Amino acid sequence: MLKKVDMQIRKTNVIALDTVEMVLKSTYISQTAVPGQFLHVNVPGHTLRRPISIADVNRETETITILFKTIGSGTKKLASYLPGMKVNALGPCGKGFPIDNEVPSNVLLIGGGIGVPPLYYLGKTLAKKNINMISVLGFQTAINVFYENAFSQFSDTHIVTNDGTYGEAGFVTAVLDKIGDYDRYYACGPLPMLQAITKELDHKSGYISLEERMGCGVGACFACVIPTDDHGGYKKICRDGPVFKAQEVCL
Repeated sequence: MLKKVDMQIRKTNVIALDTVEMVLKSTYISQTAVPGQFLHVNVPGHTLRRPISIADVNRETETITILFKTIGSGTKKLASYLPGMKVNALGPCGKGFPIDNEVPSNVLLIGGGIGVPPLYYLGKTLAKKNINMISVLGFQTAINVFYENAFSQFSDTHIVTNDGTYGEAGFVTAVLDKIGDYDRYYACGPLPMLQAITKELDHKSGYISLEERMGCGVGACFACVIPTDDHGGYKKICRDGPVFKAQEVCL
């Protein structure tokens, strides 16, 4: 069940170009959040809350880590907040990645840009289940890269940049035929990336997490709907997702 909570900022850190990592304290969310869920964060002076994926959870210290890009006035204001200040959020929101006992022993994580953070919490969780993982992380250029070392702690990690300034050159799909075997994939990133992945890996079992602007964040409005292949039906990303089976929705 999601709740509206005030979370104290423990620390903030700029970890890549225009990319901020923020650690928040919340007993309730730290004990209930699962990989793939998000926070709907209030920024005073802005009408709509900002959906921000949960990048990590530490249940012992009761902290939640989020990452966001400072690309608008709302996120720039949020990035200016100092440790000790409080942030109000709804959470944990949405449905996360399936992490039950049916997860196969070999999986692939595919992240693009700010779609990388939710896969980190997923990867840490799967590592505790002794799942073998390969990670492919895509960024625009070298100064955008983050969490490479963090992913390398539990997976065989490949970095791809659009301009080739770091790692492989091109998009994440450029390396999919060069990596080892896997039985399922989990992906999060921009829509064009997810479209290319689901098309290329349509023979594989997979789950995708969608990035989308939202209104209410709880399924009461229709600001974040996406069509399904089920005779014109629609799913609400905030409530029915953001994680879906790869072929469940029409991208």
